[in-house]
Amino acid sequence: MISQIHAENGDRPRSRWAPTLIVAALTALPVVAPAQVSLSTVVELAQKNSSSVRLAKADVQKAQAQLAQARNAFVPSISFGSGLPAFPEIGFTGSLPTIWDSQVQSMVFSMPQIRYIQAARMGVQAARLSMKDAEEQVALDASTAYIELDTVDRELMAAHEQEQDAARLVAIEQQRAEAGVDSLSTLLQAQLTAAQLKLRRLHLETRYATLAEQIATLTGLPVSSITPQHSSIPEIPAISADESPRTIPAIESALAMAHSKEFAARGDNEHQWFMPEIDFGAQYNRNTELLNTIRNFFASPLPPDNFSSGFSIRVPLFNLGLHNKAKESAADALRARVEAEQAQHQNDIQIAELSSSLRELDAQAEVASLKQQIAQEQLKSVEAQLQLGNGAGNSPGAPPQPSPSIGQQARIDERQDYIDSLDASFDLSKARLGLMRALGHMQDWLDELRNK
Repeated sequence: MISQIHAENGDRPRSRWAPTLIVAALTALPVVAPAQVSLSTVVELAQKNSSSVRLAKADVQKAQAQLAQARNAFVPSISFGSGLPAFPEIGFTGSLPTIWDSQVQSMVFSMPQIRYIQAARMGVQAARLSMKDAEEQVALDASTAYIELDTVDRELMAAHEQEQDAARLVAIEQQRAEAGVDSLSTLLQAQLTAAQLKLRRLHLETRYATLAEQIATLTGLPVSSITPQHSSIPEIPAISADESPRTIPAIESALAMAHSKEFAARGDNEHQWFMPEIDFGAQYNRNTELLNTIRNFFASPLPPDNFSSGFSIRVPLFNLGLHNKAKESAADALRARVEAEQAQHQNDIQIAELSSSLRELDAQAEVASLKQQIAQEQLKSVEAQLQLGNGAGNSPGAPPQPSPSIGQQARIDERQDYIDSLDASFDLSKARLGLMRALGHMQDWLDELRNK
C-alpha cells in the first residue's frame, strides 16, 4: 500500500503522505477499555461524598462547640465600654459619666454547670459514634452496590453469549424446519427462547445502569467512569451469630446520648435544691467631669479612678420554672434511655433474621454451584457426542445422533445456570455483609479493603 501511494505521488516529499499513514496506524490500534475503579476507591469516595456523613460531622462540630460553651462559663469574660455624655447635664442624675470602663465576670462554682459540662462531653462522644455509624452504613451501601454491579457485569457477558447461542439455535431450527426435519413449533420455540433471552439481557442492562448511577451518586464520579474491577473485591468471610458481638456504633451512640440527657436532667434538678452558685466580678471605671457638674452634689471630691471586685453567692429557694424544667429534662432522659434499649432490641432481631436467612442462602448458593457444574459436564458430553457421535453407530435400536440444536440449547442452559449461580453468590455476600455490620465487624471489612 505504501509503494502504491508513493507511485501515485511521484517525487512529492514524504510529508505529503505521512498524515495518511498516521491515520491508518491509529485506526489499527485496539480500542482502549474504560478505566476500572476499585472497590476500596468507591468506598473511600462514598464516605467523603456522603451527605449523611457530612451531616454527622456537622453534629460533631456542634457538640464540640456546646462542650466549649459549657466549659467557658468558668472562664472570665472581659468587656469594655464608655459612658461619655452627649449633652450638658441638668441637675443630679445619679450616674457618673466615664471616659471608659471595663468589667470582668466569671463563674467560680456551680454544681449544675458541672453536670452540664458532663452532659456536653457525653454529647460529643455520642456525635462521634453516630458519625462512625454513618460511615459504616455508607461503606455497606457502597460495597453492596459495587458487588452487585460486578455481578451484573459478569451476568451481562453470559447473557450476550446466550443470545449468540440462541441466534444460532434459531438459524439451525430454520434450516431444519425448511428441510422438514423439525416442525414449525420447534422453530417458534427457539424464537421464543431468543426473545426471552433478549428481554433478560435488557433487564440486566437496566439494572447495570441503575447501579452505576447509584454508585455515581454515592461517590461523585461520572457514570461513564464506573467500571467494576472484580479482583479488587476481597473474599467476604463466613460469619455466624455465634461470634460475640462487638461495639455497635449506633447502639453506643444511643447509650451515650442517654447518659448526656441524664447528666442534663441531674443539673436541672440540682438547680432547685438550695445548691449555691458562686460568681466572681470586678469593675473599673474612669470618671469624667465633661459636660456635667456632678461634683457639686457631693461633700468631698469624687476620685477619677474607681475599682471594685467581689464574689456573688446565690442560693435558690423557690422557682417553679426550674421545677418544671427539671421534670422536662427527666422525661427526655427517660426517652433517650428507652430509645437506646429499643436500638439494642432491633439489632438483636436483625442478627436473628440475618442468621436464619444466611443458612438458607448458603444452601441455595451450594445448590446453584452444583447445578452449574452439572450443566458444564452435560455440555462437555453433548459437545463430545456432536464431534464423535454417541458410539452406537447406526445399528438397530441405537439412540439417534444428537442434533446441533441440542448442543446450542445445552450451551444456553449452562450459561443460565452460571447466571443463577452468580445471583445466589451475590445474595449470600449481601447477607454476610449485613450480618458483619449487625455484629460490629464492619471495621474488619474496611481494613480488608484498605489492604487489598
